[in-house]
Amino acid sequence: MLKSSLPSEIRQLCRDKKLDAPTSGLAPGYVQANLVVLPYSLAFDFLLFCQRNPKPCPILDITEVGNPEPRLIACNADIRTDLPRYRVFKYGELITETTDIKEFWRNDLVAFLIGCSFSFENVMLNSGLPVRHIEEGKNVPMYKTNIQCVPAGKFSSSLIVSMRPLLSSDAIRAVELTSRYHKAHGSPIHVGNPELIGIYDLQKPDYGDAVTVHEKEVPVFWACGVTTQAAILQAKPELAITHAPGYMFISDIKDINI
Repeated sequence: MLKSSLPSEIRQLCRDKKLDAPTSGLAPGYVQANLVVLPYSLAFDFLLFCQRNPKPCPILDITEVGNPEPRLIACNADIRTDLPRYRVFKYGELITETTDIKEFWRNDLVAFLIGCSFSFENVMLNSGLPVRHIEEGKNVPMYKTNIQCVPAGKFSSSLIVSMRPLLSSDAIRAVELTSRYHKAHGSPIHVGNPELIGIYDLQKPDYGDAVTVHEKEVPVFWACGVTTQAAILQAKPELAITHAPGYMFISDIKDINI
């Protein structure tokens, strides 16, 4: 896997269809983003959903209607081609996963770029904290919870979380480190017993891959941008496009600036 390429180089690999893999660990020090593309008619409802649920849905950029360039976070990028993998939904049903969404693009579409916890993993690693899914070459495990987001218009959802196992002492340090990155979901929403938030088997994530949890480690859960995909499934818009979970957009923004 690539370890140190610049964001523009990674986006070009995606554009050339030479990268189709989760992006955790790529372009360390740069901000990664979730993607949600919706018709303009639903943009205000979705913006309101994000505003009411800032932990899972911290907005980094919103494109102009019909324009696929996220100018605030990556000038000259193209969200139609510059992610490794996308999901396309029609009326709440997943119709395809693809590496290019040009054939689905329309002049009435708006793209939302939303913060991702991959953005603070470099800080964890530099502080000596383990990031298990990177160690094991896997996608981060993600789970549905029993925590309900605040609804807005047509959008509602339970909270989705990502999980990284840590020793208790390391979990305290992780809280301190990640709380600075509110545009990347900030501090964890839960540490410890997963059943308290409706998760009953850590080896069966709803998205991503299961990872090893060693003896004496505790699961640490962060709000996750895949929450937006759950909201899309509830709203059932006539068209919606997202990243595939773990296959993020890599921006030109440094993590120290969020």
